[in-house]
Amino acid sequence: MRYDPAPGNEEPYVDAAQQSAAWARIAATAGQGVPGASLTAAGLACVGDLDADSLGVVVITAGRIRTIALATDERSARLEDAQLVSGEGPCTEAYLDAALIQVPDLHESPGRWPAFAETAGAVGIRSVTAVPLSVGQARVGAIDLYHTVPTTLDPAALARLEAYARIVAALLLDAYPDLVSATATPAAAPPGFPPVVHQAAGVLSARQQMSVETALARLRAHAYRHEEPLLDVAHRVLDGRLLLERDHDSP
Repeated sequence: MRYDPAPGNEEPYVDAAQQSAAWARIAATAGQGVPGASLTAAGLACVGDLDADSLGVVVITAGRIRTIALATDERSARLEDAQLVSGEGPCTEAYLDAALIQVPDLHESPGRWPAFAETAGAVGIRSVTAVPLSVGQARVGAIDLYHTVPTTLDPAALARLEAYARIVAALLLDAYPDLVSATATPAAAPPGFPPVVHQAAGVLSARQQMSVETALARLRAHAYRHEEPLLDVAHRVLDGRLLLERDHDSP
């Protein structure tokens, strides 16, 4: 299910009262021990406000480097990582199409993003709603909101989610200054990965005398085959604890 922006790529209208209510909930969440006006407080407030179970935020800086900026729990961390490994999922689709993506029941759409759907099933997630993040006219990432039961957000809930998306985009500017130079209208899915993954690919490329593209593919294949987070695989390669030799994976 898609919710496309109005003609001319105008941003969805967000009522000022909704924006104020979202900020108030973030402040209340911060008062419970979460750092004030932080991305974490915003994510947890959004989860609570929309009766969700988990939330992830992926940033795409300069239109190419993907970074998992927030995962409110282990489930969202695994789901965001699954999207890095497979190169597909609600985050990429929302970012690329500048559209809100809502899948009320992932069990009914297993072929849309196979690797993502498999991980979602493994961690008990049934529904996802993804919203693109924008700074001005530039798309800079997406929010993924997860539920453990089949869920369809009504228009009022979607409007509240859009309000949180604007706040999250604003908070991200402090942590990711490159967002201001991000590609406004990407023509293809972003190919990049977090910097540590590119570093590991470079090390693996030199060590095994293979192209960087082949090294990236080997990192992703190992992560998928062994059900390990891609970032963990990259760190192990950089630390020398994982060799990924040509004929077999070595710890």
